[in-house]
Amino acid sequence: MNANEMIFALALASNLQQLQHFRLAYAQLAGLGNVEFSPIYQIPCRDGVGADYWNSACLLRSDLSVDVVVEQLKIFEQQAGRTRPSHSISLDIDMIAWGKNLTEMQFNPKKLPLASDVKIPLYDLWQHPQFSDEQMIEYPVITM
Repeated sequence: MNANEMIFALALASNLQQLQHFRLAYAQLAGLGNVEFSPIYQIPCRDGVGADYWNSACLLRSDLSVDVVVEQLKIFEQQAGRTRPSHSISLDIDMIAWGKNLTEMQFNPKKLPLASDVKIPLYDLWQHPQFSDEQMIEYPVITM
C-alpha cells in the first residue's frame, strides 16, 4: 500500500437487469484501483415495493480522493440509466466508508444507520462488529 492509497467500502444494488448492470459496475470499479468483491446476495426490497435486489459490497483500494470516487460512482449510476426516485434501480453504488486501513475507517454519515442489505455483503469483506448481527439471515447467493 502506498502513502496516498485509500480503502473505500462500497455497497452495490440493482433490481433491474441485474446481471448486465453488475458486470458493467464490476468492470468499471476495477478501473479505479484494486478491488475485492463480496458474494452477491438476492435480498427482498426494503419497503416491500419492487423486485428483489442483488446486493454486494466492494473494497476498493485506490490513489483517488474521496470526492473523485464519489463523482465516479455517480457517473457509473448515470451510465447504467439510474433514475431517482424509483423502485426499479438499474444500479446503485454507495460509499459506505473510507480510510487508510480497515481499523480506522470513517463511515459516511448519510448512509447511517446501515441497512441489512448493506451489512450482510460488507461483513464478507470486513468483519466489523457493526455488521456481524446481520449474518443470522441467509439469503440466496447469485453466481455470475
